[in-house]
Amino acid sequence: MINVPELKVFVTAAEELNFSRAAQRLHLSQSAVSQNIQSIERTYGVELFVRHGRSVQLSEAGIAILPMAREVLNSARLLEDALHNVNDDVVGELIIGCATTSGRYSIPNLLAAFQRDYPHVRTRVSLMRRQDAVNELLDQTINLAVISRCVDHRDLECQLMLDDRIILIVPAHHPWANLQQVKPADVLEQPFISRETSSGTFEMLFANMRQHGIDPDNLNAVMQLGDAEAVQMAVEKGIGITFISEMMASRSLALGRVRKVEVEGFSMTQSVYMVRHVARAFTRAETGIWEYVKLHREELAADLLYNLADVTLA
Repeated sequence: MINVPELKVFVTAAEELNFSRAAQRLHLSQSAVSQNIQSIERTYGVELFVRHGRSVQLSEAGIAILPMAREVLNSARLLEDALHNVNDDVVGELIIGCATTSGRYSIPNLLAAFQRDYPHVRTRVSLMRRQDAVNELLDQTINLAVISRCVDHRDLECQLMLDDRIILIVPAHHPWANLQQVKPADVLEQPFISRETSSGTFEMLFANMRQHGIDPDNLNAVMQLGDAEAVQMAVEKGIGITFISEMMASRSLALGRVRKVEVEGFSMTQSVYMVRHVARAFTRAETGIWEYVKLHREELAADLLYNLADVTLA
């Protein structure tokens, strides 16, 4: 008889291709992960991983059984959910992949509200790139994804989670700090803090600039940073200006560390979506959070902006 906990260890190790990271995810020791996998290999006389020192790769047998192993774990998850349903309990684990800055700020607010109604649901949020989130959703490695673009795929369903404005921020003592509005071309004259071009915010920004006849390649980019928080910090330090999520900037704006400046003709709103796999049999927890977003979208967004700006200026 297949051992479900051992199977979970195998699937996690197959996803990480690293026994140490698998152990961290499972809250086990690395030796326990190795022992679980060796137990399956001894029992069935197969080699699941090809080991090269500290690195591992799936063997042909491991590749072949991984989809079936995931299906068994999914069936076990649904069975556990059905058993809890007998007592009308909503329990289980939600694994959410987040690939957007706005999502990073909104998910804690959402989960705090959701868990007031469903206190026995455990959640785990992993930060990742958008394409990785889509791939893991399709592989059913994660239950839900939060991304900045609705994916056109027959197996995926999107619903709007929130809308977030993209705004121009400048250092508190910048010459533009007291201006109401600047022209798009003026942005080219200022030191600019940029994100990597794969950033959803900057994809939208560059498209908007081209619509106004401005080539993004002409930006005076003095620094490129891979993290939106680092970009905002660079603006606070007076290094340059940037475009950023209003949701993310709200605390710095409230503290007076940066100023918001309107750009003539620019009106950019980034939508954030929650995505799920339509072929998946949903647990009550998964259905619950999907419906919760649908019913409470507007109040969650309003509460989030209030909480982010709710700072004490001591």
